Amino acid sequence: MTELLTAAQMRAIEAEAMASGEVTGLALMERAGQGVVEAIFEEWPAYRAAPQSVSVLCGPGNNGGDGYVVACLLHGLGWQVAVYGMDQGEKTGADARANRAAWEVLGPVAPLEERVFRAAPASALYIDAIFGIGLSRPAAGDLGSFIAYLAGSGGDHSHYQPRMVALDVPSGLCADSGRVLGCPAPDPFNSLAPYARLTVTFEAPKVGHFLADGPALCGKLAVKSIGLTRARSERSSTADGLSTRSLRPPRLTLHPPLENGPEEPHALFRPALRRKHHGHKYEHGHVLVLTGGVGRTGAARLAARAALRIGAGAVTLAAPPAALTEIAAHATSVMCRSLRAAPDLTEMLEDPRINAVCLGPGLGLGQREAALLEAVLAAAPPPGAGTYLGQGRKLILDADALTLLSRRTGPFAGLGPLAVLTPHMGEFARLFPAIAAKLRGPKDRAMETGPAYSKVDAAREAAEACGAIVLLKGRDTVVAEPGGQAWVHAASRARAAPWLATAGAGDVLAGLIAGLAARAHLPQHAAILAAALHVDCALAFGPGLIAEDLPEMLPQVLRAGES
Repeated sequence: MTELLTAAQMRAIEAEAMASGEVTGLALMERAGQGVVEAIFEEWPAYRAAPQSVSVLCGPGNNGGDGYVVACLLHGLGWQVAVYGMDQGEKTGADARANRAAWEVLGPVAPLEERVFRAAPASALYIDAIFGIGLSRPAAGDLGSFIAYLAGSGGDHSHYQPRMVALDVPSGLCADSGRVLGCPAPDPFNSLAPYARLTVTFEAPKVGHFLADGPALCGKLAVKSIGLTRARSERSSTADGLSTRSLRPPRLTLHPPLENGPEEPHALFRPALRRKHHGHKYEHGHVLVLTGGVGRTGAARLAARAALRIGAGAVTLAAPPAALTEIAAHATSVMCRSLRAAPDLTEMLEDPRINAVCLGPGLGLGQREAALLEAVLAAAPPPGAGTYLGQGRKLILDADALTLLSRRTGPFAGLGPLAVLTPHMGEFARLFPAIAAKLRGPKDRAMETGPAYSKVDAAREAAEACGAIVLLKGRDTVVAEPGGQAWVHAASRARAAPWLATAGAGDVLAGLIAGLAARAHLPQHAAILAAALHVDCALAFGPGLIAEDLPEMLPQVLRAGES
């Protein structure tokens, strides 16, 4: 897997490397600048033999220092370089000042002002080195107006977008949340951060590259090593005070990992799909899916089909008696059982072969369904029991089950580490209203200071509050477990799958989780694997996808994964 870092973690790694004498700040800036030039030539190969004109926009801090290095390097390669910079105050580090001085030997520094920039001739390329990962509040005054101008806020300046290269993140974007600081609304067409064709970050990707507005604003992401592998593997603690000297996996990881990313400093745990080698059907898990009545069984049938396709040995659909014929007419490989009321379910769950229960898709919201939820929770193992190697009965709560859960006096009683909640943002707000309010942020986002509260923060806090696994859906799906371990799956850039915005897709995801959980995957690993396979299936099918297509793409996707 690919480790994702917060801004504070990255600064801590750099500080530890410099304190140990392993590297100097100037050397890190030189390596960063070289990485940017390499990334430019990788994105535009023709530029290697054909020097262009470039405008480098340098802020007052270390990001600006990296920009001055880029300016010097491109100048040395014959490029026509124009540099725009700010007056460097007392807070500017010595390394950034040294790199500005190195540039001033080669050329002037024009004021980083909108009026000056507007009057200058156009360049083939623009380098955004104004603010990097350290930005903690909205840019104000003239500089804020200048960044808004680059972003196209209040006018059409999109001609910069195809030729903009951002260092670390586009200026104005929070590197921890992917949110634009000070943006009056999360509108990608009225942002207060410029769009980049290419974003070059260093050593490891940052959380904000994959959350919220990050993927849209950052464009293509290039990760360049600056020689901090040893510092990353040996750092004694992260910025949030959590030890990483042990062999435990990192706190936040991306799944699947970035292709062609830099080598990770230590072995990162990566959930892997268990293969079938031997055994009878019940040795590969038995999933029980609960469904609603006549005319409401489609969602549960989708979940059941997905559980079968992902390899569960047996799947049973339990339904009101009147709905059994409807199910039998559509689902040949699924067993059917009559389920009149909660006592019947309690008896059904005495079968030790049922090791995963999925309820919610098409379930209904009446008193009978509320009683079924209570019966399942009462039959679940106690918190902390049976988690070793995925043993014990897993519980996947989706759709209507989440709404029923939110209506309980004590919504999270009876859950535990074997339960997986799969809310979209609306369901999440009903279950965790206070957390959702923080994620939405203050009404006046211009007053917001960073790092902004992120979707990862919200999922982690929710998992801690309910004591269960939380899969918070979206293009930037986050899976979190109690204790803080989290995974991000971003359906963006090459993995963008807009066809998943179709009725029933979430029901298939719930079934995938249930099937994987039944096959002895830990519930958190089942959740993140299912999120990745869900997108893999959508990408394999392409436009025109409907929910029924997703399970049918699994054989193709799984065969490709084995090659």
